[in-house]
Amino acid sequence: MLNLIILIFVGGAFGAMCREFVMLSIPRLADGFPMDIFVANIVAAFLLGVATSLFKSNRINQYVHVMIGTGIMGGLSTFSSFVFGAVEMMQDPGSVFVSICYLVISLVIGFAAVEHPRVFQSRNQKSPGIAVSRSSR
Repeated sequence: MLNLIILIFVGGAFGAMCREFVMLSIPRLADGFPMDIFVANIVAAFLLGVATSLFKSNRINQYVHVMIGTGIMGGLSTFSSFVFGAVEMMQDPGSVFVSICYLVISLVIGFAAVEHPRVFQSRNQKSPGIAVSRSSR
């Protein structure tokens, strides 16, 4: 149990540093759309989907999955920042529409980002490649 807590702690610290890098690297759009938060959350959702697919196919073990999924992705993406970005935009009555678009787009693309690696992985498992032998003439 202590090992899992340490892995989550280390992963969370790394994820938080990655988040800060994203926040400093990606500017907000002119209409107030929080592109930095959006990118961090979508990247985290996608990587969480990849980590979960790898775990379910036994390519990574439980410890790596917990460090990546709970630790790193938990540090990279936070629900509080997601909501804060929307509330911050709603302070300006002219930005309410952009805020609603941000919420909907984040949820839809976030869902797709998590599901895409899982669906892709399950399709690859169901249809293994067919070995083709070359016959000599």
